[in-house]
Amino acid sequence: MSNAINKATLKRNWFTISSLVSKDFKLKYRRSALGVVWSVLNPLLMMIVLSAVFSTFFRFDIPNYPLYIILGNTLFALMSESTTGAMWSILDSSSLIKKVRIEKLIFPIEKVLFQLVNFCISLIAVAIVMVYFRVAPSLSLLMLPVLLLFVVLFSAGLGLALSALAVFFRDVCHLWSVVITAWTYATPLFYPVMVLPDWMMPVMELNPMYHYVSYFRQLLLDGTVPGLQENLICLGMAVVTFAVGLLIFKKSEKKFILYV
Repeated sequence: MSNAINKATLKRNWFTISSLVSKDFKLKYRRSALGVVWSVLNPLLMMIVLSAVFSTFFRFDIPNYPLYIILGNTLFALMSESTTGAMWSILDSSSLIKKVRIEKLIFPIEKVLFQLVNFCISLIAVAIVMVYFRVAPSLSLLMLPVLLLFVVLFSAGLGLALSALAVFFRDVCHLWSVVITAWTYATPLFYPVMVLPDWMMPVMELNPMYHYVSYFRQLLLDGTVPGLQENLICLGMAVVTFAVGLLIFKKSEKKFILYV
């Protein structure tokens, strides 16, 4: 009996998440002439601008530099957009939460899944750049779903924690934009990690996005799969972050209705 109830609940929650993802897509591209094409154009345009700026002023010796940039930028955007959307999700759904008894976990998780779908569309832009630079995909690409699982778990964990904290402390919403900006420059998205002094490397190793971006580039640029140790590091960071975020969310959700 309990299994049947759990299956029905999961099915209902999945339907709700799917409906919310569809709604977010319609809202994002409403009154836009190009619509979902912007999910492909945005990373391409950002790549062109950043490549022009950094190659002119810094002249990093990186093969296929525009591809290097678009890989780092698109994966980092998946995390930053997911966490920012998840952070606002409970506050933005306050009217629904007050009126309907619904699983609150749905809202931040939906924002992460929405950005995952958006990321998958933006991979078209990555494919275009790979074709342009004649970088052929290899069998290592089969590990991409594993990487995405790591990043989604990590982003969901951060998003759950932020969405709960934002209900009680609105300052979190303003502070997070500053954190994301600092995190962008603290991650080698536009520069090679080799330019950093030796004492910075142990600090960089603590940056989860450094590991995930490096993993992504290794799959598509180098055509190789990261070793077992790197996979365990990526998995550990994702699982711990998700577990902590879920714990914070579950401890706080009963009080949401009093503050939203």
